[in-house]
Amino acid sequence: MTLRRLLWLLMLLAGTAQAAEKIRYCDYPVYPPISWSDGKQVRGLAPSVVKNLFGQLGYQVEVVVLGNWKRCLLDAAEGRVDVVLAYSTAQREQSLLFSKVPVLREEVALFINRQHPVKFERVQDLARYRGGLLFGESYGVEFDRMVAQNNNIEWVSDSRQNFGKLIRGRIDFITQERRTGQLYVENLAGAQDIVALPTALSVDYLRVAVSRRSPLAERMPDIDAQLQRMVNAGDIERLLNESEVTYRDMINLPANSP
Repeated sequence: MTLRRLLWLLMLLAGTAQAAEKIRYCDYPVYPPISWSDGKQVRGLAPSVVKNLFGQLGYQVEVVVLGNWKRCLLDAAEGRVDVVLAYSTAQREQSLLFSKVPVLREEVALFINRQHPVKFERVQDLARYRGGLLFGESYGVEFDRMVAQNNNIEWVSDSRQNFGKLIRGRIDFITQERRTGQLYVENLAGAQDIVALPTALSVDYLRVAVSRRSPLAERMPDIDAQLQRMVNAGDIERLLNESEVTYRDMINLPANSP
């Protein structure tokens, strides 16, 4: 290949990269291995899937981190960001379009302190207890109705704050995706009495959610098709496994490591 042709190809590739349309993806990185921050960037399954998915569709992804999950949902509803990964609810569907192909099946568990037992067989059993949730979290119509009727939830911005309250007995339960909660418990000082109840609060599916005000709204069939290809190829499962390994490695690094 001549030098002139090589330079021409490099210029062509640079022009293509510059022409790629940028989209904004909002993440609240406090849900390892789905998403977390290493202090420099957002890592985990969610940002990896979004970058892979939309990169294949010809977009450049800008990751936006806001103060809490509720802000992410609000900005998506208003069209200030294009994409989030979230559970589908009737309220959210008013402003967001959800992928038909799910990214991940998630089981929502109740985490309790064994020193302060909680009896749980159905949602209304929780009305007598004090719980902890992150701003913007929703776990189904029945659970949300129970919360609204009993005003028994303390809302915070950080999962570690919630687990700290549970360890100290300031709250009775936390609703948390089982996989994420167990990762926190593994590495949290004083959490030896924190356990997940075997009965799940709910089972839901994490989906790609596009703002109805975003130009991406017209590309939902393409998004579903590419997601299905990723699922069929085992990409989602591979990225999840890599995320879990990476998070555990990061947590177990010595405190003085660079």
